[in-house]
Amino acid sequence: MRFDIISANTNILESSLKHGLVSRAIAKGIVEVHIHNLRDYADGSYKQIDDSPYGGGTGMILKPEPVFRVVKELKAKFEYDEIIYFSPQGTKLKQGRANEFSMKNNLMLICGHYKGIDERVIKKLVTKEISIGDYVLSCGDIAAYVFIDAVSRLIPGVLGDGESAITDSFQVETGFDHPQYTRPEVYEKMKVPKVLLSGNHKEINLWREKKAKAKYKKILKINKN
Repeated sequence: MRFDIISANTNILESSLKHGLVSRAIAKGIVEVHIHNLRDYADGSYKQIDDSPYGGGTGMILKPEPVFRVVKELKAKFEYDEIIYFSPQGTKLKQGRANEFSMKNNLMLICGHYKGIDERVIKKLVTKEISIGDYVLSCGDIAAYVFIDAVSRLIPGVLGDGESAITDSFQVETGFDHPQYTRPEVYEKMKVPKVLLSGNHKEINLWREKKAKAKYKKILKINKN
């Protein structure tokens, strides 16, 4: 899979991609990540990529020209399954959607910055707006890395254990994992539940399902308050 990222903060992504799961996927040749600096496509000696908003207001807005130029250049070379822009108004990135994206070949990711991006970019170029949650980030590059990690780990061969991605917490019905324990059996007078030591896989699975549902109900109750 190939990711092309249009960024105004390339250092954030470049440093992040040198470590962890995505870097291993790149080393294996399963994933390609190419970062394109928006300033390389800007005008003038100052390479300006932002300007004040029409109509007044605080903050700066990413200009349309540099984005259009880099997208045009990339589309002349590659065909993209989706051109994604990360925004609070976007569709929530849930596990099912990450599963769908993992089956694509080429994805272009446009990272916002400052107070947003010129609306003409979204209307003309973007095929999907994605949100990773109801909170504010300093830039879309952080969201892009979250997206790449969530999608890449689902691609066959990326994880060491082929079953890991299938049994992840948000792949199950509740969206939450059950409590996990490992050695030692007793620590600080706290014991591992007996059912996990029984060897009875049917009972273990029932216990895990029950605990996961209980955690799910607890979170739902907290979120309502």
